[in-house]
Amino acid sequence: MSSSLISGLGAILMAFFTLLSSIFGIAQSKPDTTVIQGFEAKEESVMRIMSFNIRCANVGSDSWEDRIGIVSQTMLESEADSIGVQEATPGWMAALNENIGDKYAYVGVGRDDGDNEGEYSAVFYLKDKYNVVDSGTFWLSETPDKVSFGWDAACRRVCTWVVLENKESGEKYVHLNSHFDHVGVTARKNSVDLILDKASEYKDLPVVFTADMNVVQGSDNYKQFVNSKILRDTKFDTTDTMDYCTYHDTKPSLHTDDVIDYVMVNNHFDTVSYRVVTEGVDGRFVSDHYPIYADIVIK
Repeated sequence: MSSSLISGLGAILMAFFTLLSSIFGIAQSKPDTTVIQGFEAKEESVMRIMSFNIRCANVGSDSWEDRIGIVSQTMLESEADSIGVQEATPGWMAALNENIGDKYAYVGVGRDDGDNEGEYSAVFYLKDKYNVVDSGTFWLSETPDKVSFGWDAACRRVCTWVVLENKESGEKYVHLNSHFDHVGVTARKNSVDLILDKASEYKDLPVVFTADMNVVQGSDNYKQFVNSKILRDTKFDTTDTMDYCTYHDTKPSLHTDDVIDYVMVNNHFDTVSYRVVTEGVDGRFVSDHYPIYADIVIK
């Protein structure tokens, strides 16, 4: 077969795949996954939702106190409408409130007493743009309304949620945020069910879920979400996306498949773009996870 014929067939196949992608919405990741990615300019027409595990302890030689400035800077520069944080200890919450409190307010409680002990899975939101209509926290356990361990979990785990209303347009959306257990297999499975049950309570409202799920994409727990048809992974909900690890432990080249952080949405949202923010600040890792965000619009 001649080289010109092979080239022609290749072009035809590529065009055919592109057509299928446009028809069926197959997400095509950006091919260069080594790019240093910062925050892109936020369009006025979109909402930006971020998930950010800020790490409760050291990242390399940087303690959590050493990183207060760069974590706060990252959150402010994101311009996100709302941010779900994980591993936010009471010390972190006090520091963040002091550093970004002029722009962001938050909802959430400490997981170990329902007040201010233990890590928060708080939701920060633009306080000049949104009113809190309703909010709460439940435990990922057999007794979600009580401070409790769930099943085989090593830690108490929670989901914090908030209904936010745009002060100007009156549009509302729900943000759920969580951090799944790193040990309990049964706990993670049942945690998915609890999250899906909560998301299903708001069938008439746009819902977004952010989390460090401690499981990789394609795992059984991940499939529980995407097969439910209740929530979709924004990474695969748009062609303007990227494929890169979200957990790096300061060794990103060794963790190229470690996607354990997610932004998911229900059918009231369309996804415009999905990003993993790999840039850091002044050459420093802001956490052992990269922040991730999705730009989305209410249908």
